[in-house]
Amino acid sequence: MKLREIAHSRTGDKGNISNISLIAFEDTDYEMLKDKVTAVVVKEWFKNIVEGDVVRYELPKLNAFNFVLYGALGGGVTKSLAQDMHGKSFSSKLLDLEI
Repeated sequence: MKLREIAHSRTGDKGNISNISLIAFEDTDYEMLKDKVTAVVVKEWFKNIVEGDVVRYELPKLNAFNFVLYGALGGGVTKSLAQDMHGKSFSSKLLDLEI
């Protein structure tokens, strides 16, 4: 199944860092997401975009995760030549991940 079937997501940015939330619709899906959507998995999924580390923060009381992707925006909004220089489409890309 794709992540979008059991979770939703939002994206933010600061400089050359993208920040992606992943929030389970149901409490019961949080543990599965914890096991299957690791920082390593997300780094691999964004391998053509992210040049730096990916760090995952767990927010169990919210059934959510926050992924911080370093070196993800082509140098930052004012330097990037990317069409989506803010990385707002990253949440949609993450939700396409098959688990």
